[in-house]
Amino acid sequence: MRMSRMLIKTQKQIAAEAELPSHQLILRAGLARRLGSGIYSLTPLAYRVIRRIETILREEMERIGGQEVLMPVAQPADLWRESGRYETIDSALARWQDRAGHAMVLAMTHEEAVTDLARSAIDSYRQLPQLLFQIQTKFRDEPRPRGGLIRPREFLMKDAYSFHATQADFDAFYEERIIPAYYAIFRRAGLPVLAVEADTGMMGGTGAHEFMFLADGGEDTLIVCPNCGYAANQEVAIAVKPRSQRRSKREASRLLHTPGTATIAAFCEATGYTADQTLKSVYYAACDELVLALIRGDLEVSPIKLGNLVGREVRVLSSAEATERGLVVGYTGPVDLHIAGAVRLVADDSVIEAGGLVSGANRLDYHRSGVMYGRDYQVDITGDIAQAQPGDTCVQCGGALEARRGIEAGQTFKLGTRYSETMGATFRDEDGESRPLIMGCYGIGITRLFACLIEAHHDEQGICWPVSVAPYRYHLLAVGNDANAQTAAGDLYAALGAEQTLYDDREASAGVRFADADLLGMPLRITISTRSLAAGGAELRLRRIGETRIAALDAVRTVADEMLACQE
Repeated sequence: MRMSRMLIKTQKQIAAEAELPSHQLILRAGLARRLGSGIYSLTPLAYRVIRRIETILREEMERIGGQEVLMPVAQPADLWRESGRYETIDSALARWQDRAGHAMVLAMTHEEAVTDLARSAIDSYRQLPQLLFQIQTKFRDEPRPRGGLIRPREFLMKDAYSFHATQADFDAFYEERIIPAYYAIFRRAGLPVLAVEADTGMMGGTGAHEFMFLADGGEDTLIVCPNCGYAANQEVAIAVKPRSQRRSKREASRLLHTPGTATIAAFCEATGYTADQTLKSVYYAACDELVLALIRGDLEVSPIKLGNLVGREVRVLSSAEATERGLVVGYTGPVDLHIAGAVRLVADDSVIEAGGLVSGANRLDYHRSGVMYGRDYQVDITGDIAQAQPGDTCVQCGGALEARRGIEAGQTFKLGTRYSETMGATFRDEDGESRPLIMGCYGIGITRLFACLIEAHHDEQGICWPVSVAPYRYHLLAVGNDANAQTAAGDLYAALGAEQTLYDDREASAGVRFADADLLGMPLRITISTRSLAAGGAELRLRRIGETRIAALDAVRTVADEMLACQE
């Protein structure tokens, strides 16, 4: 492709809104153009990378028996009502009406559509297992799009769905086919990933894994054990909770005069208590329900774990909402609650194990403390709602846990019968009995993977594309006004082929063209100049490591492929 004909415009300046390296380089290299908040148009150079990623995805999905389908983005809302998600998903799901007044949605994911497809086509266990996949646009009305193509509102995704007759068959398929296929995809694309345990979120099911690219600018915090390899998103990570320093029931029952201590730290400093001997009470909203989370003072609540226990998404109660209910957030406890409306008490298991803990006594000046015992209040749910922290003890080996930052590049879900039961997707087993299909879901955000590859492969000058996904293998340019160099470059372009070569034939200075070559990041730069011809031919330079060779003009392709073979 001749650059003089390509739709591309590079920039020297970094856009003010771009914080992540990938976002900066995507805009500087002219790979995408912002159309609206979280919505981007991809230029030809970027779309060539997308197509190469798609090829890898198709090959690996088909290798494990996947069949490609295409399902609509615009879907009837009734389908989502069948699954129960129409009412439970927040405004991230775009809802609208067609001209006939029918309620519709723009699909953010395709579980409902694929379950409908399966229930219409699968009748017998003899048809199982099945693996269907598609490459399709999704729309998710993110409240805070960020990172360019890392978290946009409209994005391209590969999602796959499997259907099974037995749990044993699903488990084997998941471990022996899906997980290896995902590692193969990321390895071929050139992105190192770490599989971590994750929350199932709005997808539901019994378990999930995220394939994380470790990056300082990642939006997810991961808890990992360097000793045994345990890894989980901090949202669901578990750790050994240190035992609290117990006090006698009589000592814990004292009323403590602690004026002005509005925080646990201040309370402990004033009284000599330690944080693990206190109770932290945090109000959350779960739709219309009020939830009071109770946890030991030295621990923090994980909203995801809390929401999973409650059975719906939760968020911290705002100050305005607290005021409406006569509460002052931070000055409360579970004893003798006097608030408007019902409240659901959820206690971390550390609270029950600790015995007596000192808690807020619902006095706005916080000058007294009450005592919380199991008989003094009614706990509705007990479980692990604590957020694991770096330095905590690993539950598997006893080692010290560490924190990492990461970007989710893919995710797999064990859906079970979450959708098949609610939507009536059944099959006949060997005995003729009707049973719900056991399902799995496996997604990779293609546009996000595109951005992650730039995060993983760049330097101060620009992008360094892996050979497997690079838009072009070669970046060719002629330097100077030497007619022989210009003729040789034109001949070499014809020999290498327009499909593999980006030929910078623009009327621009050598400095501008060299800078753009580094910015755009093709794996191998080929330069022809008076100097290179005098040295024996063309100068070949690997973008990633800077290795340079001179090759005779008739041997350029052979030498170039030898150099690139070391980069694959």
